[in-house]
Amino acid sequence: MNSTKESTDKLTQSLTGGCLCRKVQYRVTGLPFDADFCHCRHCQKSTGSVVGAWMDFKREQVAWLTEPPTEYASSEHVRRGFCPHCGSQLSFRDLRYEQYLTLSISTLNEPNAIKPNYHIYTDSQLEWFNIQDNCPRYDKNRG
Repeated sequence: MNSTKESTDKLTQSLTGGCLCRKVQYRVTGLPFDADFCHCRHCQKSTGSVVGAWMDFKREQVAWLTEPPTEYASSEHVRRGFCPHCGSQLSFRDLRYEQYLTLSISTLNEPNAIKPNYHIYTDSQLEWFNIQDNCPRYDKNRG
């Protein structure tokens, strides 16, 4: 396959996802420009999991098909989006970078479509959680 065709396929690819109760659903056009595992305490507590798995998009790539998520200010600059009905966390938004929107990989209808590329905030990784991939690891943000 030539690179022009591959580029066109990436731009026209569409992924869908949503919350557990399906009252908040989205479609993204194109692939994320990045994806990561986050081990920070905020992600652990907000997702109720040992690690968050996130994918990053330009905001214009994301369309809410139903009601948008409700947002919670988890810090001065961060808004975490969740379904007001079932509580599923769907999004992460940093107010300092309004052009981007981060979505939870696990909320995709086909979550195997996106694989994270690296781990961040591994200084907060739970001791009993053994990472067995070859992705780069960063104690804090990749920055």
